[in-house]
Amino acid sequence: MAQSNNSIKKILTVAFALCIVCSVIVSTAAVALRPMQQLNQELDRKTNILNVANLYESGMDVEAAFGQVTPRVVNLETGEYSDQHDPETFDGFEARRDPAASRTLSGERDPAGLSRVENYATVYLVGDPDDPEQVILPIRGQGLWGLMRGFLSVEGDGNTIVGITYYEHSETPGLGAEVNNPRWQAQWEGKQVFDEEGDLTPAIRVAKGSGSGEHEVDGLSGATLTSNGVTNMLQFWLSPEGFGEYLAKFRSGVDQDDAQDADVELEAEGA
Repeated sequence: MAQSNNSIKKILTVAFALCIVCSVIVSTAAVALRPMQQLNQELDRKTNILNVANLYESGMDVEAAFGQVTPRVVNLETGEYSDQHDPETFDGFEARRDPAASRTLSGERDPAGLSRVENYATVYLVGDPDDPEQVILPIRGQGLWGLMRGFLSVEGDGNTIVGITYYEHSETPGLGAEVNNPRWQAQWEGKQVFDEEGDLTPAIRVAKGSGSGEHEVDGLSGATLTSNGVTNMLQFWLSPEGFGEYLAKFRSGVDQDDAQDADVELEAEGA
């Protein structure tokens, strides 16, 4: 005899069969859509890189525009480029999970609250890779509610900020989430990272109120902890623990160029 629709056995059988069917559908969809998801993630990354460099325009061909950007892998300890990793595929964020490819941070060495940081990171050069117009750096650190990830673009002098953007965060809408407000981001353009040439200690910061001078931007109203998080991550990534040694090479290059120009002028005057 057919079992009653109210029997426990029939109910469990139908529920189990339904779970199996749904699991198969979801798994199949996840596998089938994975390549598209990866392509969209890559497109979003490139869009954010172009955006922080003030190169993005709505409706533009992102892949074509990204042709003027060259990724390079940097050894954070030495500030030198490395051929050990492929810049097209290397993911420093994932590398931090590998004890052999990262280092532990604690105390004063970890103002951004990262705990671990990779030994190598990918930077993006705009224009001529040997004499770039801009250098785009990946940055991350703890905000109020979680990790904030973004990009900072610096001019080829290794000191003047072009822009900042965040593509991942969980900050409070209308408060800390204002890190994505174009009006707030616009304040960063032209700000100076360091106080003096040769000084590896970053001076750039988010003020507690209204920012003043060439090293400060306005604080985020009602979002002090998020503002502190932005300052802390910049203090880390622009210091020798992060990209400080790398940026110093650009700054010393500017100094050498200036000195050479001065020598040429003196020789011309002497003649």
